[in-house]
Parts: sequence; structure tokens; C-alpha cells
Amino acid sequence: MLEKEKKQGIIEEFKTHNADTGSPEVQVAILTTRIRDLTEHLKIHKKDHHSQRGLLKMVGRRRRLLQYLRNKDFGRYSDLIQKLGLRH
Repeated sequence: MLEKEKKQGIIEEFKTHNADTGSPEVQVAILTTRIRDLTEHLKIHKKDHHSQRGLLKMVGRRRRLLQYLRNKDFGRYSDLIQKLGLRH
């Protein structure tokens, strides 16, 4: 789980307009943060299979959102993956 302040910081950094909380950029950024945190958790707790399944579901959701953004607006997609440090 993300703390409220950390999540608000992510939303502020990636929002596209003032009242934005649900654009693909914001959703991908939040998912990326959660994925990185859960990856660190799984390095310590290797047998936590329930969390591993949740991680795989998050990765799939992020992949679909990135695919949608790539098809809709490639410029926004390339900016986002560059800011997040993701592979293309």
C-alpha cells in the first residue's frame, strides 16, 4: 500500500490537468511505484505466492495501460516511459 502523501506526490508529478487523478499516465506511475515496492518485498519473502500473483496482475494491468497510451498518443507514451525509466 502507498501512503497518502506518496500517492499525492505521484499524482502531482504525472497529472495532465488540475483535477486529474485517473489518466493513464497517473495510473501507470502509481502501478510502477507499487510494483517496485512489491518487488523489494518479494526479494526478502521468496515464498509469498499470494503477493507474487498480485504483482503479476499489476504488471499485466500496467502493460495494458501502456499499450493503450502507445496506440492513442505515442508522444505521451514515450515521455512517460522515459520519466519512469521503463523499457520500450
